[in-house]
Amino acid sequence: MSVRLVIQLTSAPGKGAELAAEMASRCREVQQEPGCEQYEVFHSALEPDKLVLLERWRDAQALEVHSQLNRTRPQIAPELRSSAPGEREDYEYNRTR
Repeated sequence: MSVRLVIQLTSAPGKGAELAAEMASRCREVQQEPGCEQYEVFHSALEPDKLVLLERWRDAQALEVHSQLNRTRPQIAPELRSSAPGEREDYEYNRTR
């Protein structure tokens, strides 16, 4: 069963567009991983320093492989991110239409 992650991110003040651009680059890389069904960042139209990352993985095993691989990647530039931790929600993905 697919796994859906919804991750809310906040940029450093005034850095939302830069963080979105850096995340978009990361998205293109991650989208090539086996089991990745979606990995996209959305920049809020109302709050310029808020972003949401939507991930969908074929199964928990594909997500675990991604997590291991992520530990080897360079971190997103820390000066672009808020010091507040992002919020992550995990869901089992059941298509409803």
